[in-house]
Order: sequence, then C-alpha cells, then structure tokens
Amino acid sequence: MRMLKKTLIATTFLIAGVAHATALDQFKSFVSGTKSARGEFTQTQVQKTKTGKTSSGTFVFARPGKFIWTYQKPYEQLLQADGETLYLYDKDLNQVTTRKLGGALGSSPAAILFGSNDLEKNFTLAEAGTRDGLEWLNATPKSKDTTFEQIGIGLKDGIPQAMELKDNFGQTVLLKFTSFQRNPALGAQTFKFDVPKGAEVVNQ
Repeated sequence: MRMLKKTLIATTFLIAGVAHATALDQFKSFVSGTKSARGEFTQTQVQKTKTGKTSSGTFVFARPGKFIWTYQKPYEQLLQADGETLYLYDKDLNQVTTRKLGGALGSSPAAILFGSNDLEKNFTLAEAGTRDGLEWLNATPKSKDTTFEQIGIGLKDGIPQAMELKDNFGQTVLLKFTSFQRNPALGAQTFKFDVPKGAEVVNQ
C-alpha cells in the first residue's frame, strides 16, 4: 500500500510537471509557427465585484506589426497598422488618429499577438498553471514605461484562447478568442488603410 501511494504521488507530480510546462511550450510553438491569423473576440472589463461592459469584433494580423482590430459592438471603432503607421478610426466622430508605429508595440498586449518573435526581449514569461480548462502563461513587461503590469495568456491545443490584461490601476480586461484561424492567405493590400470619405485626420 505504501509503495502504491508513493507511485501515485510520483505519477501526480510527473503529470503536474508536464502540464506546468505545456503553456510555455504551446506559446513558443504558436509564436514561431504563426505568421498570420484571423478570428473573433469579445472584450470584457472585469471589476472586483462585478463584470463590466463587453465589446466584440474581429481581428486579422500578419507579423510583425500589421493588424486590423475591429470593434463592431456596441460601438464601431477600428485600430489598424500597416507595419509603419497605426490608425485609430472612430466612426461616430468620423475621425482618424495616426501615429508612427515604431516601437509602440514594445511591451504592450498587442506585441503578444502582432509583434515580432523576440517576445522575451520585452517580457518575462512564467508558467501560471491551469484555470478554466486552459494552460496559462504570465507575461510581465520588463519596461516600466507601460500601463500594464501583467498579461496572462490562456492556451489550449496550441492556440491562444484568452488574454487577461491587468493594468497599473488595478483594472482587468479579459479577451476571449473564437474562430481562430492560423496562417490564412492574405492579400498584399489587406492592411492598407484608406481614410473614410470626409473623415478628419489627426496626426500625433
């Protein structure tokens, strides 16, 4: 009986060790093997005592630095980057704000999905165990010049299923991804931004 108990304990630790390494392995495999992707997302502000407002939309990206992040509900808004310039389009205001992408991704959450493969240059990566059926990885920005103190990435079957963004003000935003398609064929003009007719353009 004592030998059986020792065997069960050893097996439990072995399984836990394998699971513990899974998130980092899955994430590194995803980053190295995913040049582009598209899918859908929901974004929810999570407060200590209740769930805040939720928005949803679609995304498409091509590494490094090219993406289209479209909010469809409850308000239409667009974030788009062509590798050099970041565009923010507010449909209600009919206004486009532009800025040089440069190193803007850096230690931001966007760098996790859209940035270069050299994530460990800007983040300290650590296993965070299993929760809600996902293997979690914590990415802590190395730079102090960022509004986020920690970014959690939940993975399953080699694909990010969720991201948990914790900022320096104690607020948390939860992103959930669905219909995730890796390495779709994307046209050369996919990320070219066309200013909507009559829109005011503000350069920052």
